[in-house]
Amino acid sequence: MSTIAMTVNGMNVTTDVEDSTLLAEFLREHLGLTGTHVGCDTTQCGCCVVHLDGVSVKSCTVLAAQAAGHAVTTIEGLAKGAQLHPVQRAFRECHGLQCGFCTPGMIMAAAELIATYPGKLDEHVVREEMEGNLCRCTGYHNIVRAILTAAEEMLGSDRVVRPAPDHPPAHAKAGG
Repeated sequence: MSTIAMTVNGMNVTTDVEDSTLLAEFLREHLGLTGTHVGCDTTQCGCCVVHLDGVSVKSCTVLAAQAAGHAVTTIEGLAKGAQLHPVQRAFRECHGLQCGFCTPGMIMAAAELIATYPGKLDEHVVREEMEGNLCRCTGYHNIVRAILTAAEEMLGSDRVVRPAPDHPPAHAKAGG
């Protein structure tokens, strides 16, 4: 048993935990922050992504003791009060979820991607960078669209390359 102290969603937390306690377990069972999901316990799915000092980590394979002295942000801490984070808002507006199980991890990974990617974001980059986050319900189209929408809001349109629309505008004429 160890006493650990860290900041979680801006609040200082000090508590005793078993040395083998995973960060995901600590967040869910000790702090009641159940937005962090556990889908695989092997870092394959990304449902458990949280930020550790601003960097995405899969909390199912990080010990709570490893997070001691650091700042952890979960999906519950991403919004500023009632104001959703741009990625959360874009997922809602673009229907970037179905069952919602993977959504917290997707949003956390996407928020870090947008904040840290040095180049222009486009569909290919988003799909490649998000490949460690699995969704078993969708074809990822709306997830990618949501991430690009949030990126455009957060970074400006000069840093985002949007894919061509799926369908031509209704007023467009065939063949011309």
